[in-house]
Amino acid sequence: MTATPPHATPNIAHWDERVELAAAFRWTARLNMHEAVANHFSLAVNAEGTQFLMNPNQMHFARIRASDMLLLDANDPAIMARPDAPDPTAWGLHGGVHRLVPHARCVMHLHSIFATVLASLADSTLPPIDQNCCTFFNRTVVDEGYGGLAFEDEGARCAAQLSDPKKRVMIMGNHGVLVLGSSVADTFNRLYYFERAAETYIRALQTGRPLRVLSDAVAEKTAAELDNYPEQADRHLAELRAILDAEGSDYAH
Repeated sequence: MTATPPHATPNIAHWDERVELAAAFRWTARLNMHEAVANHFSLAVNAEGTQFLMNPNQMHFARIRASDMLLLDANDPAIMARPDAPDPTAWGLHGGVHRLVPHARCVMHLHSIFATVLASLADSTLPPIDQNCCTFFNRTVVDEGYGGLAFEDEGARCAAQLSDPKKRVMIMGNHGVLVLGSSVADTFNRLYYFERAAETYIRALQTGRPLRVLSDAVAEKTAAELDNYPEQADRHLAELRAILDAEGSDYAH
């Protein structure tokens, strides 16, 4: 991982985690997977997973710095009365997940184009038509009960569907995508590849020609191999940080 210059490291708790999260925000904006000043990423910072970092209310992903992150507690509703309170839908969704799903260390929610197109189809499952699609074979849950903006009740409803640690992507019907992971690198890598897989599938559908769908056995074998592929997620984020650092980005401030 590219080291943060000492002069740019203020005395703020969970600094390394903040820097990683900031890099993920910046690169998501560069990939045009963000949506205006909406959408949110969060990262648990205590053992129970209930205290978490999250982006501030309605700040563009392309400007977010490590020092901008909010430190929140999913069990403290008084947070919403603070002057720097988070977006209420972000609190409802991310607070609900961090409160109810301990294995969800990092949570990334987007309305990225191809994931949202997939979420808008009557059948939102992702068939294993290529290696990237195989990554998610039997590893997603499709939410078919969209009930409006993700305030408290809607967040809790979504979180209740994420109890299986193997299911690390929620295709949020009529909404977008929610990706879980063990770290920023793990989650961002999964988010990136899910959007790529969804794009491949949507573009394949657009041809109107029959799909070449892999067998369940091959799809599961490929998914298991990718689950255990060494260091890819960490190296992916490290390379993105190296590019940002070389460009003089202020994400790590």
